Amino acid sequence: MLRQAVGSALDGGTGLVVVEGEPGAGKTRLVEEACAEGRRRGASVVWGRCLEGDGTPTMWPWVQVVGAVLDGLPDADRRKWHAGELGRLAGPHGGVPATPVLPDSGAQFRLFEQAVALVGAVSALRPVVLVVDDLQWADAASLDLFSHLAARLPEGAVVIGVLRDRAPLPGPELARMLAAASRVSRHRRIRLGPLGPSEVAELVRRETGQTPGPDTAQGIYARTAGNPFFVRELSRLLADGGVLTEDALTRVGLPATVRDVVHNRMADLDDDATDLLQIAALIGRDVDLALLARAAGIDGPTCLDRLEPLEALGLLGPAPDDPYANRFPHDLVRESVVEITPRGRATQTHLRIADALEHPAQDDEPLAERLAYHLSAAGPLADPARTVRALMRAGRHAANKSAYEAAERQLRSAAQLARTTGLAELELSALSQLTVVVGRSGYVGLAREPLERAEQLARELGREREATGFLLSLWVSYSQGLQLDRAGQLARRLLDQGEASGDPTLRVYGWNAWGFHQWDIGNIGEAFRYLTRADPAVLAEMAQSERDPLRRDLWLLWPVMHALMTALHGDLDTARALLDTMEADAGDDPYVITVWGSFAVTVAALAGDPVWALRAAERGIALDPDFSFVWLGSYQRLARCWARAVTGDDPAGAAAEAQRLIAVALADPPRSGLATWSALLGEMWLAAGRPDEAAAALDRADSHLDTYGQRYAEGLVLLVRAQLLRATGAPPADVRAAAERARTLAVEREAHLFAHRAERLLADLANRPLHA
Repeated sequence: MLRQAVGSALDGGTGLVVVEGEPGAGKTRLVEEACAEGRRRGASVVWGRCLEGDGTPTMWPWVQVVGAVLDGLPDADRRKWHAGELGRLAGPHGGVPATPVLPDSGAQFRLFEQAVALVGAVSALRPVVLVVDDLQWADAASLDLFSHLAARLPEGAVVIGVLRDRAPLPGPELARMLAAASRVSRHRRIRLGPLGPSEVAELVRRETGQTPGPDTAQGIYARTAGNPFFVRELSRLLADGGVLTEDALTRVGLPATVRDVVHNRMADLDDDATDLLQIAALIGRDVDLALLARAAGIDGPTCLDRLEPLEALGLLGPAPDDPYANRFPHDLVRESVVEITPRGRATQTHLRIADALEHPAQDDEPLAERLAYHLSAAGPLADPARTVRALMRAGRHAANKSAYEAAERQLRSAAQLARTTGLAELELSALSQLTVVVGRSGYVGLAREPLERAEQLARELGREREATGFLLSLWVSYSQGLQLDRAGQLARRLLDQGEASGDPTLRVYGWNAWGFHQWDIGNIGEAFRYLTRADPAVLAEMAQSERDPLRRDLWLLWPVMHALMTALHGDLDTARALLDTMEADAGDDPYVITVWGSFAVTVAALAGDPVWALRAAERGIALDPDFSFVWLGSYQRLARCWARAVTGDDPAGAAAEAQRLIAVALADPPRSGLATWSALLGEMWLAAGRPDEAAAALDRADSHLDTYGQRYAEGLVLLVRAQLLRATGAPPADVRAAAERARTLAVEREAHLFAHRAERLLADLANRPLHA
């Protein structure tokens, strides 16, 4: 099956193969043979190897794969790819910005799409075989990229994944990846089981040059359970003693596991060689010789001398593809050395490795993540401030590769260690990074605990503007998640603090938060007045702030909210001019256009203008065709459905599509606009002539109003109710009363946009006969 998969790529097709089995079953060897054949037939073969332990850099197999692929390109092409999203995998990374108000939840998707595009560009010229070995050690982001690439594999490419099916058992992330891979066409899964007695005998013969007797072969088979690696190791041990016999097999003390084999081999090593082997095992499967020498406190020649007995025993030998590194023959050997290393010695050794890693003073990304691991493993032996800084650097690098789970884990560890050791400044720095990482993942509410702690710390340290920034982000988290009681309390705090402050930026924070909250709860006039208080000069200064992305994001959010409030307050012409100016200033920036588009389409739909809604939706979708910004991008697609429906372009199909989008993008977890778009969905179903579905959508809108309290579009809900009554032939007085209720509520809340629409409906009711 492996040959067929590789052959498929050579013939212009695609292939996905997963090879699994117990440790030592020969998985990697099998794949190496298949790849060698593919290479002989003209394929480009690229390997990425996952490594065990938290010290492995995030996305490590893909750093290797992408780096190797890019290295094979001409300089100009390589620079082009480095300048894009893939530069975050293949090159040095910058810092993580401060907490964003609007998280960029599409960064990981765009990175993955660039990886697909790179493989496609290369496979168009020459067949490509990508191998990711030891997937059981892969971090979550690496597994996600494997799934993404497998599902969108370009022609001329085959992906082979290799993994253990036990020791360890596949975790939930790996299980999800395997489930996703199983749904890919041309997927093949190969499980390597243990060898049978005759196969064990043949392997012993090949390894030792001796043909074992039936009883000896059966004994080796029984002792090893047919595991090929253990068979080879046991055969070698037996052969060292001379002729293979049944008596040799039954000698007292013969090892029963690979660990015992390794322990036996180590028994005759002197202390220096044992120390070197244990350092190497804690460094990893592949061991840089210069790093090993520094950690051991010896020079290069001495290190090479001490490696000789390790190589002679088959414990550690030269890496086949790197003259400056050694490699353990199998992870089972390295794991066995680690298992029998005393705990206290391991802790001290981790610190020695950390010191050796820091010796060449540089902020190299792989070293940063490894350094953080070894300092953490050194525990109290390491200076806590040093460990915290290393964890923060590791988190920064992981975040820039879109490995958000790993970044969050590193930064939470940094913040916790800083807190327990009284390092307030470092704790605040770690929390600042943590909140942006959690915010970028796009899940409402996840960053609340670190935001609360960060605000408290910033105030204790006398950093009022920074503390208010954390409080503002915390308010946004609750507001976007439709937890408006808590959002209202925080908005009030921001307003009171801002108005009591002499800092104009803090006043703008307070006015905007309170204005946004008034909009949330339906007080449009109050929202309009607070959002128009801000001094344009202060807002312009925010736009130029390079060191405070939070203020830039607020500046980005203010004009679209100002336009929305202006429209709801009844001045559509001015609102449209504001949105047109923002669109022109945005150019072709996909993120800014997505933010603009999500508000422009909302204004257009609330105003009942399908032509405007469709143009704004298509503009936003054109710059983000792959839906990278998830929930922000959903508004544009919902508006496109609405515009199609109310203009008669397959209204039932458009409504069904919108209903699916609402369920996926706005309802779970609940997002801002849930009641609004449920009401607009009712309008779509009315256009499709399906009043029952319209009534159900309006019932859901009412339920959302009552459950979450976001009432800015309540006048629209009442208007569509009146339209439903009219469409179903309700008595004229009932229809008129419903329209009057919509107008009365809108006037009371100064939502003049809905009041004007209600007046037009009432005028239409007076001029046209109602259904009987």
